[in-house]
Amino acid sequence: MAIAVFKVLGMDCVEEVATLRGALAPFAGVRDLSFDVLNGKMTVEYSDADVNVPELIAAVGKAGLKAVPWQEFQQSAQVTGWTRWGRTAMTTASGLLLSAGVLTHVVLSGWRAVIAGQESQPTPIVARLFYFGAIVCGAWYVAPKAWGALVRLRPDMNLLMTLAVAGAIVIGEFLEAATVAFLFALSITLEAWSVGRARRAIAALLALTPTKAHVLKIATPPGERSSPARSEDIASDQAREMEVADVPLGSTVLVKPGQKFPLDGKITKGETTVNQAPITGESMPVPKTVGSDVFAGTVNEDGTVEFLTTRRASETTVARIVQMVGEAQSKRSPSEQWVEKFARYYTPAVMALALAVMVFPPLVWDGAWSKWFYEGLVLLVIACPCALVISTPVSIVAALASAAREGVLIKGGLYVEAPAHLRAIALDKTGTLTEGRPTVSEVVPLAGHDQNELVQIAAAIEMRSEHPLARAVVTYANSLGARYQSVDDFKAIKGKGATAVLNGTPVWIGSHRYLEERGQDTPEMHDKLESWSSAGSSAIVIGNDEHVCGLIAVADRVRTNARESVAQIKAAGIEHVVMLTGDNRGTAEAVGRATGVDEIRSELLPEEKVKAVEQLVNRYQRVAMVGDGVNDAPAMARATLGIAMGVAGTDVAIETADIALMSDDLSRIAWLIRHSRRTLAIIRQNIVASLGVKLVFVILTLLGHGSLWAAIAADTGMSLLVVFNALRLLRPARAS
Repeated sequence: MAIAVFKVLGMDCVEEVATLRGALAPFAGVRDLSFDVLNGKMTVEYSDADVNVPELIAAVGKAGLKAVPWQEFQQSAQVTGWTRWGRTAMTTASGLLLSAGVLTHVVLSGWRAVIAGQESQPTPIVARLFYFGAIVCGAWYVAPKAWGALVRLRPDMNLLMTLAVAGAIVIGEFLEAATVAFLFALSITLEAWSVGRARRAIAALLALTPTKAHVLKIATPPGERSSPARSEDIASDQAREMEVADVPLGSTVLVKPGQKFPLDGKITKGETTVNQAPITGESMPVPKTVGSDVFAGTVNEDGTVEFLTTRRASETTVARIVQMVGEAQSKRSPSEQWVEKFARYYTPAVMALALAVMVFPPLVWDGAWSKWFYEGLVLLVIACPCALVISTPVSIVAALASAAREGVLIKGGLYVEAPAHLRAIALDKTGTLTEGRPTVSEVVPLAGHDQNELVQIAAAIEMRSEHPLARAVVTYANSLGARYQSVDDFKAIKGKGATAVLNGTPVWIGSHRYLEERGQDTPEMHDKLESWSSAGSSAIVIGNDEHVCGLIAVADRVRTNARESVAQIKAAGIEHVVMLTGDNRGTAEAVGRATGVDEIRSELLPEEKVKAVEQLVNRYQRVAMVGDGVNDAPAMARATLGIAMGVAGTDVAIETADIALMSDDLSRIAWLIRHSRRTLAIIRQNIVASLGVKLVFVILTLLGHGSLWAAIAADTGMSLLVVFNALRLLRPARAS
């Protein structure tokens, strides 16, 4: 099995995607096709034993498009001027020639003859030449696709327009044929422009990243011997300027106030505040100190810092956002799927109806052949599904681009509409409703142990764990200058704690629940742990087989905007907000009261969280699970929609969730719901308007009152309307 990636020149809309599917799907060796409309990219998974790359390129050519292997396209000098501006140039030429033809026609025959159709003489030769020129230029990009559709017996809007133009020429309506050709070319050009605008909105994120980096220490790539130039620090005023793409992983880079970070990394020296709006959508600068993560494209506000690069230029958070939004185009929304299926049956049905309009009135009711042939052409034009077909993908592309600029990464059109239908939301506690950075608030040594000894025992075990409570204990131990002892036979107990061997003695660490399971609880300890729980603190118990060594209280602060964000979620129309946590009941209830959630479910193991989400789905049907994207992955997978929060720079979280909130801002969830509903409303407006206009003209045509120029004007006008209506999504929504 092989994979080939192509740049398809001129692929700007979903109609062309359908054309390419029709051209390549019949090949026996083609296993899968995916498309990135934003970048004009097509990926083909195929069996090289059955088909080869030249055959695939030839098939694309027969469909009226041109495919170039992606690598060759990137390595080529540059996109030619004709490739970039050819469509616009031909559309402009068609419009100018049409104008010249009309002007000449009016001068030679009078305006009544041209506008009102009261012409007794044939169209003047000079005017015809101008009209033919307008037709050729207007159909330049349409005719090859129409021929491909005819050969494959898969009628599309290109074939409909070409037949309408040809029919108008046959009956001598040269002005209307040229008008149809120009206006259709104009609508396709505008569609390409609208997709291009959304493409530029996404690419603008990548453009935020500097092209140069000031490197203080160049890391030595694996396999190379270090040299003084690579291994020695350089004075800040002698930092080496390098292309960002050439900076090795692990290099030290200098960033001064006002400059942008060129790569992702961790600060190693200095303190500052950083404007992270391009990545996370956060409006306020974020303080950064040694050890803090920084992201390419963000702005260093007020301090000179040095940072260690942790990602290459092609792997930065910005680069991955751009890549994933592009890939999102292959995940079509329900509306897109409906429109595509509708158009598949609609187009041939309309062609059959147009043929019936041309034939039946003259045969059955003695109508004039010329009149009803003309009315059939009108029906072909107005029936063209152009506005309908482009209405949804342009809306989806604009919605994806707008969300990315707000720090919300939506993984495809499939998930753009989902938030609009949510009825319930499950929120993880740690890192979602709380800051996710718990700190030690109290230490109670028991059985003859002192505070430092107890903390050292706990930290020695917890160093092996990635749980937030474990990190809090280790951080606290570091602040006391604790010396760690090595542990053996570390074993994590899922959802309960861990065991290890310290200096030959088995020790354990865990929750109050685990203490009770071991049967080592006492009334005094029970009361103490329950009081901590009631106050919202989590309890860590340390012990061995003989006695309990001590207790440690860890508290995680509720986010300052958590209560307001939960209220906004409810105001957005969510019926039920539930908090799911593995923490104890007392802590959960304290956080629940502080945030205003409707329901609290505590002391849940990972599999119990999944069951809780299943119950919500059974009750409310459409449920979102919001968590960190890693520990909550099973529950996210079971929910209708998985939303990962605060995952800028976190590969696993971005890959796990359907939607990733790049910042720790819980209010983005309410924004996401409103954005989804706004997108869905615009899609519905476009579909209803497109079908409504067509219905009106179909009725007029069947009554014998249709007009070819009015039909194409209405169709093109509707295409313009749906495009500009969809592009409203690129503008920030008004605060509600």
